[in-house]
Amino acid sequence: MSGEKKQRKLSSAERLRLEEFGKLCDELAAQGYKRVDLTVSMFKANVLAVVALIVISAVVFPLFFLVHPDAEFVLSPVEIVMGVIVFLVLVVAHELVHGFTWSRFTPHGFADVDFGVMLDSLSPYCTCKMPLPRDHYIIGALMPLIVFGLVPMVIAFCAGWVPLLDIAILMTVAAAGDVMIVVKALGYHTNAREVLLYDHPTDAGCVIFER
Repeated sequence: MSGEKKQRKLSSAERLRLEEFGKLCDELAAQGYKRVDLTVSMFKANVLAVVALIVISAVVFPLFFLVHPDAEFVLSPVEIVMGVIVFLVLVVAHELVHGFTWSRFTPHGFADVDFGVMLDSLSPYCTCKMPLPRDHYIIGALMPLIVFGLVPMVIAFCAGWVPLLDIAILMTVAAAGDVMIVVKALGYHTNAREVLLYDHPTDAGCVIFER
C-alpha cells in the first residue's frame, strides 16, 4: 500500500492493522521466522513515476504514430473530460484489482484484504493482511499494471485509439510504485527454505518473513 516514510497521522483502521501486524511478528518470530523490511520511499516512488511517464511517452507515442500515422494526436475537450473521469475511476479500480487478486490466495478471501483512503493525500489504498508466498504477492502487486496498463496499451495499438493509449500510459505510470516494490522483493536473495511476504500495514512496500 502507499504510505509516507515521514511520520503521519494514522487512521483508526491503520492503527488496528499495525497492532495486528505486531502480534503477527511476535507469532512468526516464535516460530523461527526472521523479519526483513522492504519498504520503499514515497519520494523515490513519485520520482520513478515522473521518470516513467517521460520515458514511456517518449518510446510509446513515436511507435504508435509510426503504426498509425493518420491518428489524431489532439484530444477534444469532451475526450479530455471523459479521460479524467475514467482515470479517477480506474485509480480506485486499481486498488480493487489488488484486493481481488490477493483475496484468491488467502484463507478468508476479502476478509483478509483491507481498503481505505489516506486522508492527508486522498490516496486510495489496498493492503493484504495475510502473509503470502512470494509468487502470490507479486501476482497481486502487478495485476493492476497488466489489467489497466499493458493490456489496454496493446488494444490501443491494435485499434489505433489515442484516448485509450493515453489512459494506458497513465495507468502504467500509476503502477510505478508497485513495480518498484516487486523489483525490490525480487532483488532480495535468501537461502531460507520458507519465505513469506506481508504487505506493510502503513508504509509502501512489504515485509519478508523467512526461516
